Amino acid sequence: MSAQLALLHSDQASLVLECRNDGPPLWRYLGARVEPRNLAPLAPGRTPASFSLDEDVPFSTAPPSGLGWFGPACLALRQNGQRLVPVFAQAQVSQTEQTIRIVLCDPVSGVELVQSIDLLAGGAFRFSAQVSNRAAAPVEVEWLASALFPLAASSAAIVSWHGRHNAELGECTEPMPQQAWLREGRRGISGHGGPPGIVVLDEGASHHAGLVHALQLAWSGDSRIAVERDDEGTWIASAGAVFQPGEVVLGPGASLTAPDAILAVSTQGRNGAMAQHHAAMRQRLCWPTGTMRPRPVHLNSWEACYFDHDEDRIVALAQAAAEIGVERFILDDGWFRARNDDRAGLGDWTADPVKYPQGVKPLAERVRAMGMEFGLWVEPEMVNPDSDLYRRHPDWALHLPGRPQPTARNQLVLNLGLPAVRDYLFAALDALLREVPISYLKWDHNRDLAPAGGQAQVVGTYDLLARLRAAHPDVEIEGCAGGGGRSDAGLIPFVHRFWTSDNIDAVSRVPVQRGFQAFLPPEIMGAHVGASPAHATGRSQSMGFRAAVAMPGHFGVELDPRQLADEDRAELAEWIAFYKSWRPLLHGQSTWLGEGPDGLVWQAAGTAQEFLLFAIQVAPQKNRRPQPLRLPFVADAKSCTIELLRIAGGERGHAAHRPALYDAAQVFSGSWLAHAGLPLPPLKGESVAIFHGKNSA
Repeated sequence: MSAQLALLHSDQASLVLECRNDGPPLWRYLGARVEPRNLAPLAPGRTPASFSLDEDVPFSTAPPSGLGWFGPACLALRQNGQRLVPVFAQAQVSQTEQTIRIVLCDPVSGVELVQSIDLLAGGAFRFSAQVSNRAAAPVEVEWLASALFPLAASSAAIVSWHGRHNAELGECTEPMPQQAWLREGRRGISGHGGPPGIVVLDEGASHHAGLVHALQLAWSGDSRIAVERDDEGTWIASAGAVFQPGEVVLGPGASLTAPDAILAVSTQGRNGAMAQHHAAMRQRLCWPTGTMRPRPVHLNSWEACYFDHDEDRIVALAQAAAEIGVERFILDDGWFRARNDDRAGLGDWTADPVKYPQGVKPLAERVRAMGMEFGLWVEPEMVNPDSDLYRRHPDWALHLPGRPQPTARNQLVLNLGLPAVRDYLFAALDALLREVPISYLKWDHNRDLAPAGGQAQVVGTYDLLARLRAAHPDVEIEGCAGGGGRSDAGLIPFVHRFWTSDNIDAVSRVPVQRGFQAFLPPEIMGAHVGASPAHATGRSQSMGFRAAVAMPGHFGVELDPRQLADEDRAELAEWIAFYKSWRPLLHGQSTWLGEGPDGLVWQAAGTAQEFLLFAIQVAPQKNRRPQPLRLPFVADAKSCTIELLRIAGGERGHAAHRPALYDAAQVFSGSWLAHAGLPLPPLKGESVAIFHGKNSA
């Protein structure tokens, strides 16, 4: 007798469920691609285990927590103050080549759970869940897992990221837990550790090879991702949004939809999983006109002048930007009424009459006349107590009755769960966008939520962004939260770029940008050339190193070109031209990350036929000569022509040290580059060698 199976197959992976009429489908397999053929049902093959219930309760998509299932819960409910445990005795499973849909019903409690698993273009699986109350009494939802799935007994390590403001995305690797591992956010935003996500490495997995499971939750608020060891010797992963106590109560007929969870299962290592996530994110992006255009070079005014600006100063800054090839000029914080520092003005979205007596429209028109787009900084979700808005509506800020309202950066958080608040903000931003020729909004969020706003705050923010996008579909939006505090898949349908970190120090940016790309593609990664010394760290770096580190992302400038020496200004203009010539290869294509000898890290971007390679040496080399750099991603190429385009960084004249080998392009076999490696020129600390490669099959 063969089991009735529901299957999804990508090029690299398989997901196998066993269907039952009297309960949720059972998990049979999730891993490297297999062919189940005539797989026998699970029950006869499970031997009795000591100290177990008489009736076996194997792992299903919705296990009955508290009734024989002792692992992590799929669903936690309460009714009339008591725990409500649904038993889904009725199950319907339907399938296409791309989707498994599971409808589960408990006729006793009236709870219905619908779970879907979709195979996305690029190979990732998308998990979604919706719980509905079909009974006459309200039901409180304490937890609804977006995804609950098995990990192999051969899993070896968990890769995750932690961070803070100015130090985002610090990577850490830990062995699989003997009890449980938990990543939970409680700050109201996804946080400076990056998207809510983890990467699970199988034994021997690397950037380039081996089995990898990589999960991210498409949610911008509080979240929980857990990995728990089962007493049978495997692990179970779960992910979902975290709700405030009593926050989600479903009346009769009401439903709650969990945020999507996106899972990559790759047999091609971390780079293979990264490619699947990039493909999934590109499907979620909503570009004006439907397709991405070349990512324009930015100049953002913040570190050039902070709050100290007026129309004449900004026009001069914009003119200097245009002269070096900038294509989009963004006026950052300080343009609106009473905004001379961070203590006042948030919520009053009209131009400061002292700095801009005629408003910002004349400035925007002058910027556009210079051949650049005009962008504007806003922070709609926030309000200063010193503002007309707060004086009119103090109750619009998040608060607990009778409790203090803690400020951060002298501001409070508006309650986006209130329709009146969303209506006010939409009207203010809509009027601004109708009056002023703005093509870009830098949408900031400069504090954690205290008190918490819960899922209503997140959903309200999404609603406001969706409404604004519908009214102004040609306007692009950048997501920012004190740098990279809210960069996640939940915001991707509404934004077109994330500000990666307020720390623009190029040495600091190398690991931050690598962490960003684990889940999100490089074309939406804001990467700027900052001042030297860097404002965040005080460290100085050469113009070439700063520019080369920014190259793989959405390139921009965060300084005043007029303050540069003539030589540096000319070099920056050259780098801008270099970026423009290569951005078709950098964006919308494949990305590969790797590590070389002696502390070197590398990144390649492009296609199987053509790519740019960045070999980045942050610290001075310890070896006398550099060791060859292995490039596994070109292993299948019959031949590969490699040209050294430039060496960025080090002292002036560093390029004079390039070996004669690189006087002309060199041809290697793909197998040589993958196993013997690419010969490297000497690289000093804080330098980058940039190569152009072309492959033939």
